[in-house]
Amino acid sequence: MSWTEADVPAQHDRTVVVTGANSGIGYETARVLAERGATVIMACRSTDRGREAAKRVQSTDVPGTLVVAGLDLADLESVRTFPDRLADASIGGASVPTIDCLINNAGVMAIPRSETADGFETQFGVNHLGHFALTGVLLGHLAADARVVTVSSKAHEGGEIDFADLNHEDSYDKWGAYAQSKLANLLFAYELDRRLEAAGMDVTSVACHPGYADTNLQARGPKAAGSKLRLAAMGAINALVAQSAADGALPTLYAATHPEVEGGAYYGPGGLFGMRGAPERQESTERSHDRETARALWTVSEELTGVEIEIPPRTEGWSVPGLGALRR
Repeated sequence: MSWTEADVPAQHDRTVVVTGANSGIGYETARVLAERGATVIMACRSTDRGREAAKRVQSTDVPGTLVVAGLDLADLESVRTFPDRLADASIGGASVPTIDCLINNAGVMAIPRSETADGFETQFGVNHLGHFALTGVLLGHLAADARVVTVSSKAHEGGEIDFADLNHEDSYDKWGAYAQSKLANLLFAYELDRRLEAAGMDVTSVACHPGYADTNLQARGPKAAGSKLRLAAMGAINALVAQSAADGALPTLYAATHPEVEGGAYYGPGGLFGMRGAPERQESTERSHDRETARALWTVSEELTGVEIEIPPRTEGWSVPGLGALRR
């Protein structure tokens, strides 16, 4: 199969939220969706960088609309108030717009140990808990046939959920922490789809991974550690092996827009050991499909974030006031 951004169907009258949309895969995802006519809400920690990214896209006179909204996934208060910022933005008037697709894309990778505003290890807190909470607060604003796309990584293959030390307080390995967070992404995506299906809803939860793409994600760790040598080495590896950020965004675009995407599926590049190539359906590890671990992680995530994701039985106009509200 050869599937490129030219195959992305028209996105007119669709509203899509993309986290981390100011750079890398998030930026390329937002760009293509806007080129296809979507209203793209660029959820960015830095609204200044978000606006700069939006201007780059808009300089090509795209038919879609780009709206920048501040979101810091490392701060649950920012996540909690994100719907308020959507309501205040120039979309949807005085209410939060109906969201056709939520793309949980933003993330950090292999950084020195640090903590979020709420005291969580940053990779677990941003990559998993932040997106878990965001999905919860936005769930009641999703269209009846919406998609939730969660971006994981092949690094999940080395991950393990350590419930005894989720925040890596006893010991910290930056790659181990990253792998745990990416495994958590998959466990959440699959469990969310199972719960939506059990409730008889048409909302689809799907996962994907970009393969190995040349983005600024790889540079954040070396920069945070102050290692010029590692930064140079990473740049050399990217030049030799990595595909472009635009190509790395293809699995996300496929998962978000292809009409034959199935809930609970996992999509990624189909060539060169899953590192590059056109997107296709793939298999994640047996550990990522462990339902007992997924249920336990869901419960722990609710307790840690204060977000209780209640998925009600399907009714006409299933959006329920207070669905996904923060308990604190």
